[in-house]
Amino acid sequence: MAAARGIFVTGTDTGVGKTVAAVALLRGLAACGVAAVGMKPVAAGIAPGAPVNDDVAALAAASGVDAPLAERNPYAFRDAVAPHLAACRAGTVLRVATIADAYRRLAARARVVVVEGAGGVLVPLGERDDMLDVPRALGLPVLLVVGLRLGCLSHARLSALAIRARGLRLAGWIACRVDPAMALADDNLAWLARDLPAPLVADLASAAPPPLSAASIDALALR
Repeated sequence: MAAARGIFVTGTDTGVGKTVAAVALLRGLAACGVAAVGMKPVAAGIAPGAPVNDDVAALAAASGVDAPLAERNPYAFRDAVAPHLAACRAGTVLRVATIADAYRRLAARARVVVVEGAGGVLVPLGERDDMLDVPRALGLPVLLVVGLRLGCLSHARLSALAIRARGLRLAGWIACRVDPAMALADDNLAWLARDLPAPLVADLASAAPPPLSAASIDALALR
């Protein structure tokens, strides 16, 4: 098998459509005949009686490669709070090295690994690490999901600056229309398309969008 490729899906905040975008990407890869698997390194918030976090379940359903849960989701917590706080309450230390080990095992199973972060780009993982330390450790480009809602212009620009400051490559960005009633949504999207230092890969509805197109997959160099 050829060496696996991967991409890290992050967002401008929590609730901006990272899972929506990651699922659309996984389904687009499947439509292109690419064996891909989704990974959620840290998941916080598991509904009572549910075996896994909703995001983890959605990624698994969209993945074309089966893999053990411990590889797809090495850290899982019941409390729906920031990852470092959930880990602290559970008496656990989040280790980027553990995430990297799980990623390497997944990369041996699939052609592409789609890694979805938690929260925004600088959500803490502990005293020293934050979410952008994950793609840096894995050597992955970043796909930024921008939730189209009031405040998205500043959040998107700040996120892009943080990604660049870490020496990471912003491969592209996806607009997710999380607020259908947003005033001047198209104007905001057009402004971001001119301003962000990466191509707009897709413009998605916040619920049940179609798989990403082959052109979007190619724009991200994932096949």
